[in-house]
Amino acid sequence: LDDLVLATTTAPADDALAEWALGQGVPCHRGSEDDVLARVVAAHRKMDSQIVVEVSGDTPLADPEVIDLAVDTFEANQCDVVSTTRWQTFPQGIDAQVFALCDLEEVARTVSDPAVREHVSLYFYEHPDSYRVLNLIAPPAWRAPEQRLQMDYPEDLKLIREIHARLEPDFGDAFGVGDIVALLARHPELAEINRHCEERPVR
Repeated sequence: LDDLVLATTTAPADDALAEWALGQGVPCHRGSEDDVLARVVAAHRKMDSQIVVEVSGDTPLADPEVIDLAVDTFEANQCDVVSTTRWQTFPQGIDAQVFALCDLEEVARTVSDPAVREHVSLYFYEHPDSYRVLNLIAPPAWRAPEQRLQMDYPEDLKLIREIHARLEPDFGDAFGVGDIVALLARHPELAEINRHCEERPVR
């Protein structure tokens, strides 16, 4: 990765995010709360990006090693999208999506579907005749597709806090998906914390 940009909203509730970004020296673009697609495109135009790596705010356990693998796979293949999210082999929330900004700009110019405007990369997956999508497959030690590691419910937050509490003494903040999967294998009771939580459908 060459740089990061935080694409947040103009809502007063997100002032704290913008202030954090300023304090950390992270570029920040603020845009529509509802039109996430336009916000993301504008943020990347501001950065003069060519390739977009999308990581969402509800995936706080995203692993840099997985992101690097997705970028390397994108650059090494003739494809339009590399993704961990559509053919789930990684834990849910260990996400990385990579695509060209020019393709995203085309979607933003031509598609008004509210679901596409909200879910930035949705159009790529719903039109496999137009976009070549490579699904990144998790190595065996990282494979746990049934495990939720994203944050939508209070139970998700409880599990994420437990993971941090148990791994930070040994790894600081440098633990990754392999460490998390191994921890959950040793302590299956942790996986029960949010097992009943279900992914919300896009449509």
